[in-house]
Amino acid sequence: MKKIIVLASGSGSNAENIIKFFKDSVNVKVSYLLSNNPDAYALKRAESLGISTKVFSREGFYNNGEVLEFLLGCQPDLIVLAGFLWLVPQDIVKAFPHRIVNIHPALLPKYGGKGMYGSKVHEAVLSNGEKESGITIHYVNEHYDEGSTLFQATCRIEPTDDIHTLVAKIHALEHAHFPKVIQQLLV
Repeated sequence: MKKIIVLASGSGSNAENIIKFFKDSVNVKVSYLLSNNPDAYALKRAESLGISTKVFSREGFYNNGEVLEFLLGCQPDLIVLAGFLWLVPQDIVKAFPHRIVNIHPALLPKYGGKGMYGSKVHEAVLSNGEKESGITIHYVNEHYDEGSTLFQATCRIEPTDDIHTLVAKIHALEHAHFPKVIQQLLV
């Protein structure tokens, strides 16, 4: 049985989608959802689907090794960042080479890097008059949004699109593709 640990900071719609995708799998299971935000709705989504959760602090993530020790103890086959906003520290990246993946709501390398997340990405895409946007699923390294690209999917931006319609298009791409890419990585 392959084990996934999901890290999320916010609402958790991608985390929920991943959990549901693998719920009846005999080969893959989501074993934990971890969050740096004790108020993240992702925690409630995971708990309602029977997934164990853990909240951690900045200290535990960056300084005292608590999160690294927990992850090593769980021995996940894949760590999935699903709306997780902190930069993953080098010790965790090194402990899980090519086993941490992230989804970004734009076509990297455009609109990536520190501070480029959520609506900030979509606002930048729209204000620059882009004709398309999309998602990038990539390996995580010690820099924001710079790991090797695994998959991209695009959507057209129509002249009538605003932030709400673009967000809906991006969420549809995320929900359609992220679990399938994860599954391919684990076979």
